[in-house]
This record gives sequence, structure tokens and C-alpha cells, in this order.
Amino acid sequence: CPNCQGEFSTIEAIIAHLNAQSTCWPSDARPQELPVPPAFCRGNTSHTPATGHRHPRSGYIFGTGKNMLDKLEDDEYAYRRRANPYYPFPDEGEWQLGKFLVENLTQTQIDKFLKLKWFNTRPRPSFTSKDQLLGWMDALPCFTEWKVSNLEFTGYKTTQPIELIWRDALDVVKQLFSDPTFANHMTFDPYIVETGGQREYGDYMSADMAWKIQVYFSDHLPVGATQVPIILGSDKTPVTRVTGGLEMHPVSPVFITIGNIDSEVRSKATLRAWRCVGYMPIVKFKVHPDYQMILQARLWHKCMDLIFANLKAAASEGCFMPDPFRHLRYVFTPLIAHVCDLPEASMIAALIIDLCKTIDPWDLDKFQKVAKAIYLSGVHMPFWHDWKYACPSVFLAGEILHTGHKFFFDHPLNWIKETVGNHELDARFTVQHKRVGTRHFAKGVSHVKQMTGREHRDIQRTIVASIAGAAPPRFIHAIRALIDFIYLAQNPVHLPDSLKSMAQALSDFHSFKDAIIDAEARRGKGGAKEDFYIPKLELLQSFCSTVERLGSLMQFSADVTERLLITHCKDLFVWTSRQSKDFALQCVRILNRQESMEIFDLFALLHSRGALLVNAIHAEDEDVTTTNPALSWVSRVLPDEVKSVHGPRPVRNHFLKGILSGDALTAFQLNVTPDYKSLSLVDIRTKYSLPDFDIALSSFIRHSSQSTGEDTLWDGRHGRFSTWNKFRLQLRSSFQPRIIMPSRVIQAYPPSDIFPFGNCDTVLVDTMGDDGQTRSRVAQVRLIFQPMIQRGSNLDLPTYLSTPLLYIQFFHFITSPHEQPELAMWSVERTYVQDNAGNRYRHGAVVPVTDVTHAVELIPCFGEKAASGVSSATCLESYERFLLNNFADKESYQSFSTEFV
Repeated sequence: CPNCQGEFSTIEAIIAHLNAQSTCWPSDARPQELPVPPAFCRGNTSHTPATGHRHPRSGYIFGTGKNMLDKLEDDEYAYRRRANPYYPFPDEGEWQLGKFLVENLTQTQIDKFLKLKWFNTRPRPSFTSKDQLLGWMDALPCFTEWKVSNLEFTGYKTTQPIELIWRDALDVVKQLFSDPTFANHMTFDPYIVETGGQREYGDYMSADMAWKIQVYFSDHLPVGATQVPIILGSDKTPVTRVTGGLEMHPVSPVFITIGNIDSEVRSKATLRAWRCVGYMPIVKFKVHPDYQMILQARLWHKCMDLIFANLKAAASEGCFMPDPFRHLRYVFTPLIAHVCDLPEASMIAALIIDLCKTIDPWDLDKFQKVAKAIYLSGVHMPFWHDWKYACPSVFLAGEILHTGHKFFFDHPLNWIKETVGNHELDARFTVQHKRVGTRHFAKGVSHVKQMTGREHRDIQRTIVASIAGAAPPRFIHAIRALIDFIYLAQNPVHLPDSLKSMAQALSDFHSFKDAIIDAEARRGKGGAKEDFYIPKLELLQSFCSTVERLGSLMQFSADVTERLLITHCKDLFVWTSRQSKDFALQCVRILNRQESMEIFDLFALLHSRGALLVNAIHAEDEDVTTTNPALSWVSRVLPDEVKSVHGPRPVRNHFLKGILSGDALTAFQLNVTPDYKSLSLVDIRTKYSLPDFDIALSSFIRHSSQSTGEDTLWDGRHGRFSTWNKFRLQLRSSFQPRIIMPSRVIQAYPPSDIFPFGNCDTVLVDTMGDDGQTRSRVAQVRLIFQPMIQRGSNLDLPTYLSTPLLYIQFFHFITSPHEQPELAMWSVERTYVQDNAGNRYRHGAVVPVTDVTHAVELIPCFGEKAASGVSSATCLESYERFLLNNFADKESYQSFSTEFV
């Protein structure tokens, strides 16, 4: 027993001892303070407080141990670091120089740097060569050593030796679990959280599987046990560079993380929440080509079995493991997810136990024929077969990148191209208004044969509105239903209502998919097809049940593993000798060095400043602007050292110093220096082509004076104005109000040669109706301005003229989503008014900037064919009718689905 040191003959006896009401339990068996799961942190602005509870019999503490940084003090050179925290470097400056050289220069470049004549008249660093520098770096504390194992397949020879480069997955998990960097971003107990009477499904610990493993299964965990859910990721990628005579290096790394770490942190590849545990050997067997795949698949599973052997033992028997707070926990390690693409998932899921009873699995000819007949790969001993609680129907969870975005690119987008036509589709994409921060397809989308997940998302953003009028309504309805499903599936938090909406969206697609067949849009090599035998389409049916079982799907997206392939394989190519024979070995040496340097940098920073090596609980309910745990930790304990922390930078929080809306839910920011410091009324009317600006301003002053009781002698006809070309609008997340979203730029540029009518974005504003009710209206921002008081004047501006104002031109709603069910979007039209002389002009008004609630995107109603002679610079001015695009981004989709409706 780790607490009373009693000895027991079996693990079952220890479990019984721990389950008993023993006197050896420490007084703080249930810690008084733990990190609060993000689901319970709503912030002060949330209108939906969360209620719920943690599992009462999990996560007990059985003593104290050492966290990851504590173990650096056990290093053989720890006694030297008491006097010099940066040993073997003489001081912090030289450590930073060495770290910079290793991170940014090749070995040849380091040698050239150290031989510069510049050092002839200046002190040289302590290291005199690249070999000495790299030797010092390699001497830094290392937590999990890499190994090389030579494997053989009895009876089957390969073209080259089978070398598995790996490290013990259990040691890597212990390092992750005890890393104090993640202390305030970890959850140790299953929990249930409810909002508005509905259960929320977020991270794994909030879902059903965590509770079932803890208590409901017949072989549930012992009292006080802590789950460390294992999430794996793997893929195969070619590493290519244009180099004479160099062959492609296929690499197949395997990654691991733990579900205790918040998904927001796990989703960032640069935050070290994922670790590489092996590079799988990719070899060719000297056999008939028909048997290559089955032998390679069996080799892959055998290697995985070796890497995860101790982790599987911990899943069955448990082990003691310190957490970031030095608390010793009794840990079990169930496999809950394996992130991969569909072909690899098929290879992982293969199981033919019953078949092995009748046919020798090593009689490849007979065995493979029978396996193929029932659509299995022929792997008879999958690596997970003895991993407790592991089942491929569970851990091969729905995956958004391949099953959602890649499916869209491979199928629905092709159906649209067939129906609308490449030329027409490209024309509609190229003329759409350009917004800052949003991808614009200047050359269209039809010519691209391969895209990234980001580009898939950007196409989905406007595809429904873009094909309106060019495709049959039922066809559009089917496409829109799929986009609805993909958007809903990406929710970071789900409620039963959102799961019902997902199921309904998929049902709608199946109800209208006959229109795709009627349009002969689904085609193969032999022409039009009349079926939907698409494996990824079938997998969409499992998404809702996966959310209930494991939590939100976004925590298992392959986006992060695709990024890891770049950082752990492709980016490393330039640092290697470019020889295929030991490419993987060079990669792990470089990665090991990078990992040691990053951990040592944080340790030395804290140690040299006298800070504790435990990341204390930070329970304040404050706004979240960064998901970088190291940055958050250092900013609290050593705020002057923030610049020394690498990784994602925080979102700039305009709620602190910006202009706030009346309800404090929106923040605005304008540059201190205006783009035009002093313009007259005539200047504005001429420069911005706003003939009715003076009328709108006078009307605003009159109404504001009446409503506030503040009169003013300031006369706009003789006054001066400061104007800006843009401002920033910032909102809180619709899903998690504590999270501050990146700000959105709203443009209002005057006419120019490039933009003959100006470059002006559209927004949603709150306006007061004649009945005194506040309504939302769509408007185009044409001018951002603020009245000025001339120097030396005794006038004071009233409150309503003392903050930035906007001149906007209105649109009015003409149809609702219910009137166009195939689009489910609002449509708007420019609003015009007539003066006494019968002249017709756009309806404009002056409003405070704080009346803006959202940035919105308008897509022209193109009709059957996009108009010629229109460009992205003129589309908002050339068309009169537009669709209010509720797919502009995931936050807008959530807002228009709930608040706006």
C-alpha cells in the first residue's frame, strides 16, 4: 500500500484493502480543492448557470509523490543546479543563445556561426562547437527514453530489417499526468452538469462511458480509483522534398494523450499535450503481393501491442501515479478513442476470433479468403484484444475531419459541381464580398483537386447560399441538411436538443437525397449512380450515440494529429541527413532534444526565480483569453517573464479597455489615431459619397436630445469630424461565455480606384421601433466617425456625441427561414426612401457603435445565373437582394439558431 506501506501478495488484495474502511487512509483522502471542470465555469455574463455534481467515489488520494518537474531534481547533475539552475550552461543568457541556435539553425549553420570572425574581438560562448552544444542539450534530463527493437516474423522475410523505434506508453502517460503545466486544465472525476434542465455533454468525463467504467459495469473500478482515459492517434504520411535522387520516406508515427486534460488544450498541437510514442516500421515482405497487406497489418498490431503492454496492464490492475499537485492516485487507463482515418480504422477493428478456431491464421491463403468474404482484414490478434474496457465500436469514435469535412469535399461538393456547373459555381464564389479574416476564393473552387480541412470548412461556409437559384430546391435542401449536420457535430458542448437537431438534419438529408439522384449528380466511372453506398455517410449515423457515450466529437478530431504529422515528421526533414535508412531514428533524437529543452526551460525559469514547482489551483471565475497553460501559469507567478514562454498567444481582450455595449456582452475597439483627423461635413459627403449624411446626423442629435434631455449647441454644419476606416468587434463564445473570441474587423473604407463604391461590411444592429420595442436590423457600415470640439472652444459634447458613431444604410427582411425551407435563411433587401422632390435614395441613419451586436455576411441572391461584370469589390452595391448567411462561422450559426430566432 502506498500509504501504510503494508505488503500484499496480489493486486486483488491491495484493491480489497483500499476498498475497506481502513485506518490507513490519509485525513485528506478527498482533497479539499481541485481544478473546476470548465463546464461549471460560466463567468459572470452567463444567463444559464450550471448545476451538477462529481462522482462521489472516484479520485481519492493515497499519499504524496513527485510531479514531473520535481523529478528534474533527481537528475545526476541536480546538485550543480542548486548553485546554477542553467547547468551545464554558465548562465541564463548562454542557455538562451544555445537554445536559439539548436531550434533555428542546422548543425552546419551552428558551426559556421561559432567560427565567425566576430568572436575574434568578443568573448566566445562556453561551447566551442556544434558537437559540444548538442552534447550539452542531450545531457539535459530526459523522462522517457526511446528504444530500438528488432523484430522478426517467423517464416516471412522482409526486404530490410524490421526496426521499431518506441518508448513505453505507460511512462509517457505518467509524465503527462504529472505535468504541473496542465494542473489547472485537468479533470480527475466523472461529473454530470446540467443547464436549463438538460444534461451537457462536453469532455469525456462528462459523458456516459466515464460513469459506467467507474461504477456501473460489473467489473467496475474500485472505490477511490482515478480514470486516466487514453486517446491514441496514428497516421501514415510520405515525407517529401524536391531533392535530386531522394526517395519518399513513408513514416507512421503513433501519438498519445490523456482525456483528463481539457479538450481545448488537447486540440492545440503546440501545447505538448500529445506525445509521440513510436514510429511504426513500414517494410515490404518477400511474399506474393496478395499477402502484403495482411502481414503489414499484423506487424502494425504486434508493434502496438509492444508499445502499450504496460498501459494495458495498468488498465486491468491499476497503478499508483502522482498528479500535478503531487497527490498519489490509484490509476486505471481505459482506451477511449483512437483518432485515425477510415482505412486505418478498418485495419484496427479487424477481429476474427471465431475464425481462428477453424482455420489456422498463419495459413494466409485460406484465412485471407475467408476474412475478405466477410470484409475483414485478416488480423487475428489486434493490439486491443486484451485491453480492458476497449471495444472498437466505442474507441473508433466519429471523426469530424475525415468523416465530415473530407466527406463533404469528396461527395456533396462533387454533386454540386455536376448540378450547378464548374463555371457558374466559380463565378458565384469569386464575386462574394471580401471580409477580413475569412478565406476568399478568388479563382473559384472547382479547379482544386486537393484541399486542407480549413479550405473544406471555408467552402461549407457559403456553399448553401451560393447555389440558391442554380439548383432545384429539393437538391439544395439535401445539401443544406448535410451542412447543418456537420456544423452541429462540431459543437464543443452538446445538449439533448442539439443531438435531436443533428438527428433531424441527417433525417432531412435522407428525405431529400432522391433529388441528387434525379439530377444525376452522383456519378462514378460508369456514369450516373443511383445508390448512396458511401461508408462515411453511414458512419454519420453513429455521431449522436458517440456524443452521449464519449462527449463532444471535436475532442477527437484528426486536425491535431494531422498537425502533429507536420511537426513530428515533415518539419524535421530539413534537420536530418535526408537518408531513409535511419530517418525515424534521427526524428526521435531531435524530438527528444526539443522536448527536454522545452521542459528544462520552464524548470530553470521557475527554479531561478524561486517559484514553486507546483501550479497552484486558480479558481477565480474570470474570462478566458488563452488556452496556453504554460503562459497562464507564468503570467500568474512571474508576470515579468511572460515573453519567455512560447506557444499560442492570448486573444487580446477588448473587454478590459475597449468600449462596451450597454449589456457588456460586446466590446469595440478603434485605433487611437483616426485615419482622417479633421474632416468637415462637406468633406465627408464628398469623400464617402453620402449625400444625406447631414440629414441623418441632425435626426440622430434631435432624437437623442429628446430621449436623454441633453441639449447641445454644437452644430454639425460647422463642426469637424474624426473618421476611421475600420473598428473591431469582440464577442463572447455562444457555447462557453467565459471564453473571449478573437475580434472581428468591420471595414468602412471610402470609395477608391479599387473599390469604386467603398469597401464596407455589414452588421446586425439593435434599433428602436416606433412602438418602443428593440429590433434587430441588418445594415451596411458606411462611415465610422466622432464629432470634434475645436481647440479653444468652450463647448462640451453631450454624452451621445462623445463616443464613436456609425453612419449605416439599412436592409429590411423580406422572407423568413420558414418561407424558404430549402435554405432556412433570412433574405433581405436594400431599403430606400424618397425625399419631397421624389428622389429615391438609400435609407441611412446615424447610430452609436455600441448598437452593433454582430458582424454578418450577406450573399447575393444570384438567381439562375450570376450577373456578369460584377466583382467582389462591387457585389454588395450591384445586387439589391441578399441572403443572411447563418453558416458564416460556428459562432454565428449558434447565435442565429438560438438568440436571433
